[in-house]
Amino acid sequence: MSITTNNASSAPCRETTDYTNPIIHIDPSMCTGCRRCAGVCPVDAIEGQPGEPQTVNADRCVICGQCVQICSVYASDWADSSPWVADSRRQERLRERDMPADIGEPLFAAYYSCSLKKVTDMMAKPGQFRIVQCAPAIRVSIAEEFGMPFGTLTPGKMAAALRRLGFDRVYDTNFGADVTIMEEGTELIRRVTEGGPLPMFTSCCPAWVRFAEIEYPDLLDHLSSCKSPMQMLGSLVKTYGAQLDEVEPASIYSVAIMPCTCKQFECDRPEMESDGYRDVDEVLTTRELAYWIKESGIDFMDLPDEEFDSPLGRYSGAGSIFGVTGGVMEAAIRTGYELLTNEKLPKLQLDFVRGEEGVRVAEVQVGELQLKVAVVAGLQHAYGLLDRVQAGECDYHFIEVMGCPAGCISGGGQPKLMLEKHRIEAYRARKSSIYGHDAGLQVRKSHENPHIIKLYDEFLGEPLGHVSHHLLHTTFQKRGPGKQSRSCNVLSKEGTNNSIQ
Repeated sequence: MSITTNNASSAPCRETTDYTNPIIHIDPSMCTGCRRCAGVCPVDAIEGQPGEPQTVNADRCVICGQCVQICSVYASDWADSSPWVADSRRQERLRERDMPADIGEPLFAAYYSCSLKKVTDMMAKPGQFRIVQCAPAIRVSIAEEFGMPFGTLTPGKMAAALRRLGFDRVYDTNFGADVTIMEEGTELIRRVTEGGPLPMFTSCCPAWVRFAEIEYPDLLDHLSSCKSPMQMLGSLVKTYGAQLDEVEPASIYSVAIMPCTCKQFECDRPEMESDGYRDVDEVLTTRELAYWIKESGIDFMDLPDEEFDSPLGRYSGAGSIFGVTGGVMEAAIRTGYELLTNEKLPKLQLDFVRGEEGVRVAEVQVGELQLKVAVVAGLQHAYGLLDRVQAGECDYHFIEVMGCPAGCISGGGQPKLMLEKHRIEAYRARKSSIYGHDAGLQVRKSHENPHIIKLYDEFLGEPLGHVSHHLLHTTFQKRGPGKQSRSCNVLSKEGTNNSIQ
């Protein structure tokens, strides 16, 4: 394999308006107008004058939650009140945010709507088959909420905790990531061999998809038609999984634990259903799962390690690295190279797509094809590349885009980090744990996951076949007139070429 690095079709679109309630909020009574939130917003959705309360433009917001992560304002209007009044006002705020009443952490001006009460209410209803899935980035961050060092890897304790919270099956979004590679990789090969449209963009990140729908609607046919791994697994849970468990799809209550504040928006999109059943019924963030575990009195760190349920909880290393920037690209190349060349990939650790926030590009010799790829981490870095695609000046085949600065490990629903040095340490540790987890797994390529092979043999047939197209692919929608913010002022960070043999 020869690699050159440079560090530096969906269905027709239909115009629509947003139909969901805002998920990201700023409490005007607490906001001091410091505008740190505006500084991290990739789409200029935070509006207001310095020193005055800010507001969120919901039509422009991509719901990435980076403003919630950066907000450090927790001054309150009850500071000089009596203890009784202070407690009453705090409880009022908690109810407004749907947060647990006994939560001990400070309340910040920027916050996202919680879904925990909706989930616990549904869990109490009889006659349901309760299923949960967990994103790859949760297992390297949830332990931080219980005082463990940054990046502590705890998939076994997470599975044990979810069973004690009442779930009948504990599945893994990593399995959905392996399915995504089978579908997205096949789609890329088809586009390359049958004339595009190229470049093809990943569609795993809901903030990126929403960004494209708002800022670059004319490029939507460049997005892969694949649903995200969360939605793919949700669809399989109520079809293939329902058959295996001999339960009616209507009785399944499906919850996803995600690092991302935009996943609830994705889950609520009307097109995310199959045969009348929602793919995923509700989404909780990492922080909400931690609230729930604490509220239930579960001693997380003293839990035994338990395995995810089979078959929809068994994954490859390729599925696990979806949690970091470059992970989707690396997983896709591991499988695409071997399927196209019928040869073993000489090295599984593809350092040329690993990295930090910004844009990385590479050229990979795959058989007779010189595959040109790019990885974008942080939506503010996407403008320059997308402008080139619009102008017909971008000759890449495949581009991964993740909305958050380090990929899903830095999502808006992850444990809140107050200091910049902690943020750097946490991202580095979480990323290291994810790559270490991948390296320690026996199966590290999606197409070699025996449970994926069985899924296609028994149920789906073939990638991009009739069944998989019906269950696992979707369409995207124009949500605005096109680019309105930041424009060409933000440029890609590209460097010089290097060759690796």
